[in-house]
Amino acid sequence: MGVRDETATARTLVLDAPEWPGHAAGQHVDVRLTAEDGYSTQRSYSLASSGDGTLIELTVQRIADGEVSPYLVDVMEAGDRMELRGPVGGWFVWDPRDPSPVLLVGGGSGIVPLMSMIRTRAGLGSRVPFRLLYSVRTPDDRYYVPELGPRGTGRAGLDITYLYTRSAPEGSPRPPGRLTAAEVTAFGWPAEFAPMCFLCGPTGFVEQAAAFLVAQGHDPSRIRTERFGPVGG
Repeated sequence: MGVRDETATARTLVLDAPEWPGHAAGQHVDVRLTAEDGYSTQRSYSLASSGDGTLIELTVQRIADGEVSPYLVDVMEAGDRMELRGPVGGWFVWDPRDPSPVLLVGGGSGIVPLMSMIRTRAGLGSRVPFRLLYSVRTPDDRYYVPELGPRGTGRAGLDITYLYTRSAPEGSPRPPGRLTAAEVTAFGWPAEFAPMCFLCGPTGFVEQAAAFLVAQGHDPSRIRTERFGPVGG
């Protein structure tokens, strides 16, 4: 296992899984930790890597009062082992055979399964057009900065709009604030293009973004959501 810091509170774990069967872009795994006294606990984490090969990546955001994430972010080291179950999930996945344009809307750590889709697309050399709306608190909270930067390997054919909610970079034309319906219209796809839409993030963020899309005429059956946190949070 290898580790890579993404932000001050998030880390990517690179796992060598020789018997890994592969996964679809957007799936997740269950991670089980067992203490020396036999107590065990389990949490689900999205896969950030593309689906080919035996190296898989999980990006974990530390939750202050969590049972699992503080250990994964602060304690685990290269060479450690963990127990995984998966891949899991069949609804929130991108099918590379679908030629439809894709809209990705991520809030905070909700970028993780969307990154799996971006990496899968890049690895296949797909020309399906992608647009990403990525909402984060500050520039320092962005994940995968080198890869999603102007010269990153994941950028070809991918349009990215960053939306900062607490502080924006100097010179940013947009003041900090939450995602708006106007921004979904301006930076997403028109409903008549019938895009596949994948939304992931805190519950309140995802519900609001989905409501914007439906109000703009998008087919609800083409809006896939994955959320975390309390309902309405």
